[in-house]
Amino acid sequence: MAWQMQVTETLSDGLKRGFTVTVPAGELESKRTARLKEMGQSMSLPGFRPGKVPLSLVTQRYGAAVQGEVLEQAVSEATRALLEDRNLRPALQPRVDLVSGAEADGKADLQFTVEMEVLPEIAQPDLSGLTLTRLKATPDAETVDKALKDIASRQRNFETIEEIRPAAQGDIVVVDFVGKLDGEPFEGGTADDVNVEIGGAGFIPGFAEQIEGLSPGEEKVITVTFPADYSAENLAGKEATFDIKAKGLKRAIDVAIDDDLAKKMGFEGLEQVRDLITKQVEQEYEQLSRLRIKRELLDALAGKTDFEAPQGMVEAEFAQIWQRVEADRKEGQLDDEDQGKDEETLRADYRKIAERRVKLGLLLAEIGRANAITVSQDEMLQAIRAEAMRYQGQEQAVFDFFRKNPQAAESLRGPIFENKVVDYVIELATVTDKDVTPEELAEIPPADL
Repeated sequence: MAWQMQVTETLSDGLKRGFTVTVPAGELESKRTARLKEMGQSMSLPGFRPGKVPLSLVTQRYGAAVQGEVLEQAVSEATRALLEDRNLRPALQPRVDLVSGAEADGKADLQFTVEMEVLPEIAQPDLSGLTLTRLKATPDAETVDKALKDIASRQRNFETIEEIRPAAQGDIVVVDFVGKLDGEPFEGGTADDVNVEIGGAGFIPGFAEQIEGLSPGEEKVITVTFPADYSAENLAGKEATFDIKAKGLKRAIDVAIDDDLAKKMGFEGLEQVRDLITKQVEQEYEQLSRLRIKRELLDALAGKTDFEAPQGMVEAEFAQIWQRVEADRKEGQLDDEDQGKDEETLRADYRKIAERRVKLGLLLAEIGRANAITVSQDEMLQAIRAEAMRYQGQEQAVFDFFRKNPQAAESLRGPIFENKVVDYVIELATVTDKDVTPEELAEIPPADL
């Protein structure tokens, strides 16, 4: 049964709306009494037959709790009715503040305020005139050859160098090391008999370089700085020392890139490996191509966002962006373009980015709604499965997490929906393919201001 209530509009300014809602005390008392009677019918107390506990005793024991339950229900259902009756679509969760009616005796009217920003009216843009360019690159022999060389490098064998001499470029030094932060060993920073190639990749920048010249039996303390994007957050951007002990030298024996190498890897021959590498590179190029055309599309749609953005949504988006900016600034990882800007300018620039993202998100959502674009259960299941595959050995735990937390699962729906809308709009656009080099395809477009 609907709640009796009186609604007074107190604010209508742009997208901002405000209301005062009053629910009569008699309405609250009626709901409260009905709930207490319901409880009494199922209650069993010593000295009373089941269902025959006096209402006064039920009220004495549970009146305060039921009063709180009724008030919460009244606010929730009255707010929902307000939104439905006035066809309001809040941009964010409405703010509700209790004015009066929470008194223990339950004799006062319930009065509360509801404030919100509503979603703007968005006209469907004309999408038929969009023209886009799809950049396409083809894997060349040089790219495939480089990948093959990397594979062969990982398949190399090593032989011991008996001569006691300083390590030189190309040598592999066998070392024990102990990593320390502020003089204390850190977890995962200690290892024995590790092969470090002088001039090779794979270690922290500066690690292998400082080992060059060490002879077996010598020890040295080196200082390195972990990259800001290092996988272990407790080490990212940190300066650490390593106590190094050189134990021996080795040299790598190169492996021929031929059918024997392919068979060692489980393939029929080298041509099969080339085909696999080519397909993988093609997939990478296709992903880059999609990112570029999606970016071009969003730039084009940004010119059609001639509506006001809810400031609450803009502030929430800006807060997320600014948190990342501050982290980058703390680690000295700001973009070159941003490093010369003062904080006021930086905030203004990133607020524009936040507003652009909010507007584009609202426009894409409206295009999707108007054209009945939805995310199916199968698509959600695939997304959850893909997320679970990122955590080897914990797949079932990830599935259980999303099953028990529908709100977390909804966070996967947004990107799927956006991509489906983007695909829909691209289908309507006039798309011209353009052949480019892999380097041109990988170029990063300017920041989205």
